[in-house]
Amino acid sequence: MRWDDSYLRKREQWKLIHQIRHSFSLLSRTKEEGMLPREAILGPARALFKKKSSNNVRDVEMREFTQTDYKGSGFLGNPFPEDSLLKRNNDEIEAYDTGLSQVRSRFDEEESEESDEDNDFPDGGPQAWLAVLGAFIGLIPVFGMPNSVGAIESYISKHQLKDVPSSTVSWIFSLYLAFSFLSCIFSGGYFDRNGSTTPMIAGTIVYVGGLFALANCYKTYQFILAFSLCSGIGTGVLVTPLVSVVATWFDKKRGIATSVATMGGSLGGVIFPIMLRKLYDEVGYPWTIRILAFLFLACLLFSVKFAREREKPAAKPFESKKDMIRWYASASLNWRYFLEWRFLITALAASLAECSLTASGTYLTSYALARGYSQSMSYYLITANNGLGILGRIIPAYVADKWLGRFNVSIITIAMAAFFNFIIWLPFGGQSGALWAYVCLYGFATGSILTLTPVCIGQISSVHDFGKRYSTAYFLQAILTIPVLPIGGVIIGNGSIANYNKFIVYVSVLMAAGAFCYFISRNLCVGLRLAKF
Repeated sequence: MRWDDSYLRKREQWKLIHQIRHSFSLLSRTKEEGMLPREAILGPARALFKKKSSNNVRDVEMREFTQTDYKGSGFLGNPFPEDSLLKRNNDEIEAYDTGLSQVRSRFDEEESEESDEDNDFPDGGPQAWLAVLGAFIGLIPVFGMPNSVGAIESYISKHQLKDVPSSTVSWIFSLYLAFSFLSCIFSGGYFDRNGSTTPMIAGTIVYVGGLFALANCYKTYQFILAFSLCSGIGTGVLVTPLVSVVATWFDKKRGIATSVATMGGSLGGVIFPIMLRKLYDEVGYPWTIRILAFLFLACLLFSVKFAREREKPAAKPFESKKDMIRWYASASLNWRYFLEWRFLITALAASLAECSLTASGTYLTSYALARGYSQSMSYYLITANNGLGILGRIIPAYVADKWLGRFNVSIITIAMAAFFNFIIWLPFGGQSGALWAYVCLYGFATGSILTLTPVCIGQISSVHDFGKRYSTAYFLQAILTIPVLPIGGVIIGNGSIANYNKFIVYVSVLMAAGAFCYFISRNLCVGLRLAKF
């Protein structure tokens, strides 16, 4: 047998055939056992086939495949039996060459289908914008409540829980946010498989039911059960479908479409503090919360009707309950995503920034009261902050889509928020004019956080996995949220100005860390070069 260049080329092709065959066997095991993500196997093979400019298979980087995915799969056999290879005749090698062409064709067709499907976005039209409107109306209560918790915290701290330490009261709102983020994982995988209707109906029932129970709470544990647990879980179940439906309709305009939808949260943050303040005096706390619950119910029923995904997922029925439980266990929270550095750092960046934002918003009203400002002004500060947040959602999202890119804008705006904390809020919080200027600038800078977080996650995700990846990112945020507010409550302590200044430093460091993590994630994707990303 001649050891010429032609034979060596065929030899390398035979190796590749063996690897691809093993890949297909791993794929079947993956579906049954959840061993490896699909792209971990198919991705390197596609990369090999794309190197069509080389006429010699020896130029292909075979080690990239064998040293990572092949060995990492746990396959312990000998993939390259040299003795057997030497015994094969040239005709057999030609047969394998034909098989290689067929495998290449199969990969190319599949990749083309996925690419066409992923790029088939209307990016507009009546149905697309009606879905955005439905998401907008639904996010008025869903994001509006977290933007308004300061108005509830300041009231119950002075009335129902006036004898309870602030660090204990903070657990109510910390657990509310934690359950909100944790329950995102319940609806993420379900949305990817079944669509938005069922999780939105379930979330509406739990969320509104918790608010009706909140109207009758007078003890700390009652607030935790009604507000933290019920309303928190309902919030999280609603967030994923309301945000994800927008991603199914838009690609190039996804940033601006998502910003329009999440503007509902800012609108709720503008309306609810003023509404709560007036209703507290006119009808009392119980009926104030009940009126709020009825309003939320109307908004969410509108969303159930109109916030629909572009195409209903064509999911095959499960063969057994065991398969269903196994699928949802892996689909709702996919730990493998955290092995991807750019996803992990992006999720960490979003979590740190949002933790800082929610902590600041929760205690802004109490801070103003501690500074000696009137109760009316303290509530209007929240309104101004959320009002400028509307512009902070629209303008940065437009700039991100049009010129700079989503990650670049996130880095800039989050860094601006930390900067405003250090140079305005910390030294000049006791001056009325400076505090008004701060809440306006801070509201604008942080408006993009909720808008661009899902867009940044979507930019590094397949549209088919967006719901799962989005909910998995919020699982990390839930873990970080649990200690953030109680730590803030401990720092504030007796509510002295010195303690509030320490709290400002605390939330500012969290915000700056979020900007730094976005910077790291961007560099993992495109490096330090100037690029729209």
